[in-house]
Amino acid sequence: MSDKLRAGSANQAELHGYFIEDLAPGMTAIYAKTVTEADVILFAGISGDDNPLHLNEDFAAASRFGRRIVHGLLSAGFISAAIGTRLPGPGAIYMSQSLRFTAPVSIGDTVSARVTITEVSRVTKRAKLATVCRVGETVVIDGEAEVWVPARG
Repeated sequence: MSDKLRAGSANQAELHGYFIEDLAPGMTAIYAKTVTEADVILFAGISGDDNPLHLNEDFAAASRFGRRIVHGLLSAGFISAAIGTRLPGPGAIYMSQSLRFTAPVSIGDTVSARVTITEVSRVTKRAKLATVCRVGETVVIDGEAEVWVPARG
């Protein structure tokens, strides 16, 4: 959580991200996180997805991956973190997200989610973003998001 959100005494302007007027194609932001065993267990509990591919070493060893893998939507959640905390940031509302999973993520991997503004409509107050998650140079997720972004006035 950012220092602005922890402060408690921050006003709306201090907490707010970009406004639609501030956005332009090409703007980009990154959120990165190293996935831990605890992240996987907590995500399984919160989501209800207790697929043994994510939680059981023996089961996963016999899978096409040969090991446990991280839930795809846990990794995709880092895109949400980039959008909600970086670009456009607080105040933006997710409208849609497409995802294509291209490679598995393992516990201990650092996932870097990059979001890049591709289109801005000040009329509809919506922005489209290219969304890509990588582990090192390997693309593990790609897609596109659309968000509603408040105007300044």
